Amino acid sequence: MADNTFMVELVTPEQILLRDEVQFMVAPGAEGELGFMKNHAPLVASLKIGVLRYKDATGTQHKIALSGGFVEVVDNAARVLAETAEKGADIDILRAKASKERAEKRLSQQDDNINYARAHMSLQRAVTRLKAAEAQG
Repeated sequence: MADNTFMVELVTPEQILLRDEVQFMVAPGAEGELGFMKNHAPLVASLKIGVLRYKDATGTQHKIALSGGFVEVVDNAARVLAETAEKGADIDILRAKASKERAEKRLSQQDDNINYARAHMSLQRAVTRLKAAEAQG
């Protein structure tokens, strides 16, 4: 392991999306962004819908769209357990934009049959996917 890096593993119910040495990581904590570097104090925290950012051992920045979960940091290793996660480079931007527009349309309607909480969550996920898909770097 390089001198200034620590191990990050990101797991969803379907796959291990990431297992890499990183210089730093910023995760969307339930109470605000959480930043991590080598030798971080042990921690367990909940995550909300948002973009996880990290810089790999070569200095390249990456983004991953998360839709909630948990992070555990112990012994220079961070484990992220996410409900869903998608690498920014893999996101279909047109599909994410269409999802955002559908959610916005639902939220603008005055209809008792619409689950506004669900529509709001859908909008948050779509916006997060678009942010993660923005130019890396």
